[in-house]
Amino acid sequence: MSTLTRVPRGEARARLIDAARSLIRQRGFAATSVDDLCAAAGVTKGAFFHHFASKEALGVALVEDWTVMTGAMFAAHPYNTLPDPLDRVFGYIDLRRELLGQPLLDFSCVAGTTVQETYESSPPIREAAERSIRSGFAHVQPHLEAALAAHPVPGVTAESLAQQFQIATQGGIILAKALNDAAPARAAFDHLERYLRLLFGRA
Repeated sequence: MSTLTRVPRGEARARLIDAARSLIRQRGFAATSVDDLCAAAGVTKGAFFHHFASKEALGVALVEDWTVMTGAMFAAHPYNTLPDPLDRVFGYIDLRRELLGQPLLDFSCVAGTTVQETYESSPPIREAAERSIRSGFAHVQPHLEAALAAHPVPGVTAESLAQQFQIATQGGIILAKALNDAAPARAAFDHLERYLRLLFGRA
């Protein structure tokens, strides 16, 4: 949206976060200006600074919004209701592969994308991204804990396996961007599933 109009009360903040989610995925954090965000959201700079003290503050809010949004999506998915914890784990992997059917920018992780650029320059954004990535562990870790309780594997913890899921997710996205192809990201989850099936003896 390029034309500034009077935005209904309470909508400006949400519009700015929506604009940031799109523009920062496309251009990166540093290359996206406050003017760009205001133009895309259709709000004034006054409205921007009413809601956010700085662009960095918007970056923190963007990552926090991403954490809430993705957390709700994973929590509501039917794989959580499967009786077998390993089936829940494989259902989570299936959902991750399904998400890769979207355009590349749409399945990019906002937290992962933003922290790569702001890791050293913005501790507040890095800390928000850490919370977001750790919340990613929580989507699958309880199911892994239940699977390991039923089928113990010496030397393996649910936390370390949950971290491996994030490595596959974030690393797959980086490869997909570098090669302009989602196939490497799908392959990362295929390899992860094969490893888990071997680990747990599930054909």
